[in-house]
Amino acid sequence: MEVKTVTNSPMVAEAAALPEKVDESDGSIHIDPELERKVLKKFDMLVMPQFIIIILLAYLDRSNIGNARVFGFEEDLGLVGNQFANISSFFYVTYVIFEVPWVLAVKHFGANSVAAIAIVLWSAITLGTGFVKNYGQTIAMRLLLGFAEAGIFPALVFVISTIYPRESQAKRVAVLYGASALSGAFGGLIAYGIQLMGDRHGLSAWRWLFIVEGIISMVLGAACWTTLPKTAEHAWFLNAQERQLMEDKRRKDFVYKGESKLSWADVKLAFADPMVIMAGVCLFCASIPLFGFGIFLPTIIAGLGFKSIQVNYLTIPVYIFGCLYLALMTYLSDRLRKRAIFMMSATSIVVIGYAIVIGNNITPDSKRSAAIPWFTCIGNISGVAASQVYPTFTAPRYIMGNAISMAMEISAILGAGVIWFILYRRTQEKERLIAEGVTDNGKKGDKALHFKYIY
Repeated sequence: MEVKTVTNSPMVAEAAALPEKVDESDGSIHIDPELERKVLKKFDMLVMPQFIIIILLAYLDRSNIGNARVFGFEEDLGLVGNQFANISSFFYVTYVIFEVPWVLAVKHFGANSVAAIAIVLWSAITLGTGFVKNYGQTIAMRLLLGFAEAGIFPALVFVISTIYPRESQAKRVAVLYGASALSGAFGGLIAYGIQLMGDRHGLSAWRWLFIVEGIISMVLGAACWTTLPKTAEHAWFLNAQERQLMEDKRRKDFVYKGESKLSWADVKLAFADPMVIMAGVCLFCASIPLFGFGIFLPTIIAGLGFKSIQVNYLTIPVYIFGCLYLALMTYLSDRLRKRAIFMMSATSIVVIGYAIVIGNNITPDSKRSAAIPWFTCIGNISGVAASQVYPTFTAPRYIMGNAISMAMEISAILGAGVIWFILYRRTQEKERLIAEGVTDNGKKGDKALHFKYIY
């Protein structure tokens, strides 16, 4: 049978012009599965717990403003009208702008240095927020906090994608989301304890909330400089044989992961990929209820008639249930190797909830290092809008905010369906070419002929 090759693709000429590199994975590099499991278990035991702590700290320092509001934040600063919502919104201005640069820095400089610098920065800013005197100073601190926290979540997702096989990444990423959910429970618990403590040394309880959380974050965050690995292949806790295995894995997956150095051509591909943009739109829609819920949950509970000292501990079971449900969905997603169906089903439950009241398919690494923060950047723009959908004049039922949140979740379901269709069409096209005897479609990364999507 005649072997065919696609020759009419503009990417063929581009690929031909590239210098010769490592051949595609052909089985010549053997990976010992037992040793691989041992190595990945080390990452699970020594790296993932640190990721959990980092996300807990980030989301605590980001959302504690909602708990502070319940016991005097607005009154002490003399906030009026929509100023509290504005303070919440301004965080996302710098957060969105600096997400991509932070993750590209991780790709270039390594996870340990970048994460440590980011954590120490946002911890100092959180601590400083405990001493603000007026609206303008608070806005400035929230802008700085958004800058410092911008890349941490997508950066950790990117690091996970460089360590684990694609079929087992979802549950590790779910751990990060679970940590963000648990931060709400811990935040309520810490706020409850600090509120019981009351005023100390002339400072209100809400000020101590920022000060205490800022100090905790700074101490734990500084340790990341020595305990987080720079790259998966050079982790400090691996022996020579295990490091060689990680290096062999990288070489074996070269056609998908690409070179270890940052490729700006792949970065441009990430920004132009319709799947990445669509994923960002879905995240935008789903994040409006997420961010609005996180910041305004204490306010909503207070609006139902509960006293301020009860509000903070009543937020705890909500986040614990969310964390357990997340663990179940992501376990099934990895087990069945399906993504879109679980995206849509989980979102559907949120829609039902609001009605009662009223992605790992990106490669190579360089493209992924831009694609992950790019789609989350699009999604996190929603934080600006989410801070405005629960104005105080709609209390205590907040029908407007809940209606907007429900509509956004419905849009997220539709968007997940679009992503599924894009990946389905790409898969069908690849299968058609392979059936015709094509061995190379002239494309790289996830669009390469033999790359298989999980959707």
